[in-house]
Amino acid sequence: MSAPERIPTGRLSAVQDAVEGTDTGPTASEGAATVGRDMLLEGELTVRGRIQEASNAVLYCTVAHDGHSAACVYKPVAGERPLWDFPDGTLAQREVAAYEVSRACGWDLIPPTVLRDGPYGTGMVQEWIDPPESSDEVPELLALVEGEEPGPGWKAVGFAQLGEGRTALLVHADHPRLRRLAVLDAVINNGDRKGGHLLPGADGRFFAIDHGVTFNAEDKLRTLLWGWAGEPLTDEALEVLRGLREALQEAAPLAARLAELITDAEIEALRARVAGLLSSGRHPEPSGEWPAIPWPPV
Repeated sequence: MSAPERIPTGRLSAVQDAVEGTDTGPTASEGAATVGRDMLLEGELTVRGRIQEASNAVLYCTVAHDGHSAACVYKPVAGERPLWDFPDGTLAQREVAAYEVSRACGWDLIPPTVLRDGPYGTGMVQEWIDPPESSDEVPELLALVEGEEPGPGWKAVGFAQLGEGRTALLVHADHPRLRRLAVLDAVINNGDRKGGHLLPGADGRFFAIDHGVTFNAEDKLRTLLWGWAGEPLTDEALEVLRGLREALQEAAPLAARLAELITDAEIEALRARVAGLLSSGRHPEPSGEWPAIPWPPV
């Protein structure tokens, strides 16, 4: 079997200056303070540019607070494209809800994310993740390989058509942080886990972004992370899920916070998904009632 053909991951890098010649300001790696929720909520938000390839309005910004400045992403509700299966104007709230659940799990998989007012109205504001300085620090998470077996350290997703009658096996890394993300996606019912939504960060870590199509009360799970489908959940995942079950009880702070962001029916469905994962003790498998892999996958 030949070496895997790596599939790029990471945030789209094309940022157009909002005003030609405008200094885009400092990035998070240029001496800025660690970005926290308070800074994102209370800081002065300045739009510096736009990520043009995104389907919804995604603005590159800086946020300044108490003498510190950092880069962030701002997605105004007014720039959301309507979807047939989600209520209009709710994607920003779902992104924040996904962060709140990730935070409750203690896995630090989603960058700090808040809902606040901005230059173009209410929107989601999230810490910008700068890529590592060296490509050697970027973990290999997705790849295409020849043959029918994924090889050591990889999990098979399925076969991909490459054109001209060629096929290759799509695989993802058998990585513990990626496995945690597969569990989180199952919990929040992520309908769009693509390769481009995985951002390489420092120390070989990566972060997950773009969680607008989550928390639907109906099964919408579409992901590239099917490699563990049907396998037993790790002891760590089961412990986290038990804690999350408690955190979602009606009187708990997490449940109260989620009630500000998603509907009662969606919260009940979230509780049911957590209970289902604990009952089965296994990673979910594709239902067959909904496309299992998002398109395009990257």
